[in-house]
This record gives sequence, C-alpha cells and structure tokens, in this order.
Amino acid sequence: MSTAMNFGAKSFRPRPPDKGSFPLDHFGECKLFKEKYLRCLRDSDFDNSQCRIHSKDYLECRMDRELMKKEPLEKLGFKDLLEEQSEGKGPGSH
Repeated sequence: MSTAMNFGAKSFRPRPPDKGSFPLDHFGECKLFKEKYLRCLRDSDFDNSQCRIHSKDYLECRMDRELMKKEPLEKLGFKDLLEEQSEGKGPGSH
C-alpha cells in the first residue's frame, strides 16, 4: 500500500511566515544586539521587562536589515519607550 497522497489538481502555495517567524541572521548582522538582550535577561533573572530597550534595539536591527517585516515600534509594544526617548528620559538619563 502506498503512503503517497494524491491532492488532485490543487497545488500547494506557500505563504509568508506569521509575525514572529523570520529568517535566521546567518551573517550575524544583529548578533551584538541579540547578545546584549540575552545578557540582560540573564542578569535580571529573566525578567524581560528589565530588558525591553535591548529587545527594541534588536528588533530595529532586524527590520533595518530586512530580516523581518518593518513594523511601527508602537505596534510591537514599545510606545512607552519611544515616548521616554523623545522626552529625554531614556535609560541612563536622569
């Protein structure tokens, strides 16, 4: 008995991956940003709220290098960080 399936005349059409699935960074273009984010996670006992600026920087790197679809940072959950930066209240400023 054959395990091959006959799909008839319909052909499979690939579709782009869902948000969050994107090409690997084969050339390490965003490796520094990824390492900063992972180091921050380790140093903060994996409390990702402490590392959001690094996450934002990493996603910006990926978008700038077309490793993921360009999205407004507000839509990715970084509206508060953008407001802080525009007001001069970013990390390290007092």
